[in-house]
Amino acid sequence: MNYEISVENIKCGGCAGTIVKKINAIDGVENTDVEIEAGIVKINAIDGLHESLLACLLKMGYPEKGSTEGIAAAKAKAKSFVSCAVGKFNTEK
Repeated sequence: MNYEISVENIKCGGCAGTIVKKINAIDGVENTDVEIEAGIVKINAIDGLHESLLACLLKMGYPEKGSTEGIAAAKAKAKSFVSCAVGKFNTEK
């Protein structure tokens, strides 16, 4: 099944790298592609993973667009900065 999820807080290749690594680690995911400028994560995975994928993205700081507000949105943005930095660090190695 193909999932296409519009998310918030994607800023660069570091963000995309972190997303791809974490999502691909989920059992049942075949591959992941991130369109940075559009803020879209495309995932090819088995049926029934939608909620798990959303939870993983939120945990990293990339919530589905329109799903968080206020404090939750601020927390997600802060988490995404960390994910971004980790992704940049891992791609520079």
